Amino acid sequence: MVLDLPFLWAAIIAFAVLAYVILDGFDLGVGILFPLFKQKHDRDVMMNSVAPVWDGNETWLVLGGGGLMAVFPLAYATILPALYMPLILMLLGLIFRGVAFEYRWRTKRGEFLWDIAFAGGSMVAAFMQGVALGALVQGIPVTGRAYAGGWWDWLTPFSVATGIALLIGYGLLGATWLVMKTTGELAARARRYALRAGIGTLAAMGVFSLWTPFLEPLYFERWFGWPTIVFSLLVPLLVLGCFAMLIQGLRTEHDSRPFIAALGLFVLGFAGIGISFYPYIVPASLTIWEAAAPEESLAFLIVGAVVLVPMILGYTAYAYWVFRGKVDPEEGYH
Repeated sequence: MVLDLPFLWAAIIAFAVLAYVILDGFDLGVGILFPLFKQKHDRDVMMNSVAPVWDGNETWLVLGGGGLMAVFPLAYATILPALYMPLILMLLGLIFRGVAFEYRWRTKRGEFLWDIAFAGGSMVAAFMQGVALGALVQGIPVTGRAYAGGWWDWLTPFSVATGIALLIGYGLLGATWLVMKTTGELAARARRYALRAGIGTLAAMGVFSLWTPFLEPLYFERWFGWPTIVFSLLVPLLVLGCFAMLIQGLRTEHDSRPFIAALGLFVLGFAGIGISFYPYIVPASLTIWEAAAPEESLAFLIVGAVVLVPMILGYTAYAYWVFRGKVDPEEGYH
């Protein structure tokens, strides 16, 4: 049996992207919710809830982006020119919020500036990730194995709507994370915001489920053709199940159930995107096998992945285990 290395690498990169979305999604969500909490003590607790793990979450972004360049260079060379602006703005947002984690605790007079940097950087990064996703889903024009579009092709009503939807979704992850990690009035307010964000996320998933199939004939065929229509019928039921779990967890004041339900919504949404794309890595333009590097390069790189990915999983799991439980409001990470 011959190992299909392009498919294996596509699965690894897809896993890295999913890990980044669900892990960095909740700490971006905490930043998105930051302006809604005016008290300094609440903001300190919110930042302390993610301070031990936020930088490790970024590792998956590096693995996904670096892996795309090394393993699918043609896709990288096609996607990047199409998405330079949203990706650059995303990285700037991540830089500002990353610096804010350290500098906010070093000053009293300028603390409000770093609060703005943390919240603003989180919102910009989340919104631009959604815009980039929307631009990729709506299609990237390719001619002669190169990007054939213009500088502003990424900016469309669909991509903007996707950016707004991801802001809401990350807000849900952030709110449910705070429910799980905090206590008292802070947790109670987070439950109220989680309920609103959960309704918004469910509505957004419904809107894009109706919108996306009509963007590209490939999507329509995938969603309504046989046998993938079974998935199209099953996923809405699973989404409603996760939403019911979210509502039940919030009403019973369960700590972890709302967060698990929110993760379920994201995993289902990600699976839907994967089903729509496969076997394309650039929708309707480049398949996984067309964009892949030579087999020898893939085989060489898989050796590193076999070592590196378990290491990342190991230290990520260890970090979450060490910092498990509620955040002590009277103590700080810094």
